[in-house]
Amino acid sequence: MKNPYFNPAKKHHRPDGFQNNYISFRGKRWHEILRWRWQAWRAGHPRPMHEPIPVVAPDLAFIHANAKAGLAMQPAMTWIGHITVLAQIGGLNMLTDPVFSERCFPVQWAGPARQTPPGLRLDQLPHIDVVLLSHNHYDHMDEGSLQALAKQPGGCPLFITPLGHKHWFARRGIQRVIELDWWDTHVLDATAQSARIPVTLTPAQHWSARTATDALRSLWGGFAVRSPDCHLFFAGDTAYSKDFIDIRQHFAREQTPELGGGFDIALLPIGAYEPRWFMKDQHVNPEEAVQIFQDLGCQRALAVHWGTFQLTDEALDEPPRALAQALSTQGLSDKDFHVAAIGETWRLPARLKPNSSTP
Repeated sequence: MKNPYFNPAKKHHRPDGFQNNYISFRGKRWHEILRWRWQAWRAGHPRPMHEPIPVVAPDLAFIHANAKAGLAMQPAMTWIGHITVLAQIGGLNMLTDPVFSERCFPVQWAGPARQTPPGLRLDQLPHIDVVLLSHNHYDHMDEGSLQALAKQPGGCPLFITPLGHKHWFARRGIQRVIELDWWDTHVLDATAQSARIPVTLTPAQHWSARTATDALRSLWGGFAVRSPDCHLFFAGDTAYSKDFIDIRQHFAREQTPELGGGFDIALLPIGAYEPRWFMKDQHVNPEEAVQIFQDLGCQRALAVHWGTFQLTDEALDEPPRALAQALSTQGLSDKDFHVAAIGETWRLPARLKPNSSTP
């Protein structure tokens, strides 16, 4: 099948799909999958948890008051679970890869089951303005959640996705979709209640597939969201690569006195990484997540992609312990790279007071 977006001038484009910048991804062969499952069975993996995943009641009063505060909104991140974060910045309410279903699988009677509840239910969310969708794997692109958000009271959010997803949404009657290639930017236009916010799709070391026959045909990536009050980076799913040094250098060139430079907060994955021989080319481990944090030069990070679905061999509660060791080795602390409880809201200092005229 031909890639309708193919541009031979772009090195991540292929005539039949897409590829990574630095390490080409190839799907695992059947004998490699069998080897993983056989070794996991012999070793008794996944390993059992040492302690429950922390879950707290959400601060709904703050979340909903903040949602309606317009330009007085305080930058805040609420971890809903797995990869899903409610990001409140610039007068807008954004969701990253919304997954509220009980299972991340093509059907809801099989596949990995949710081990911890969502930090907010769909009916507890404020009105969502924007959804950032990193790629089409089932633990990131959850059909039930996306359809529910499209039908939310007050109107459908804007879905911003990598190339190759519009047709999936269109088949479900969802038209408010913007597709981006790596380094493309869509500017969220200012209203009286929100800032003017550039949203840029950034490279990641990963892959895509929704079925057995569509691997690498849609693009994947992360997002840089540069609101005047908070510069947010959302990594999506990724392995470690030089892409993160490139991202830092790219936005350093685009710094302006009005917006300033660097990221104030990065949402970085820390889970689903064992065994390394199988996962290393698609998922970072906590040590590599810390390296991404340093490569980006961001002020702080929030750990995501752990504690919800048992996808790989490590215990569900292991990633924070491994992260603490990696941070200590680099002379960093959990104040730099925060591990939140599911449902917890992290309030951040605003870099600038947003205004609708900011470029």
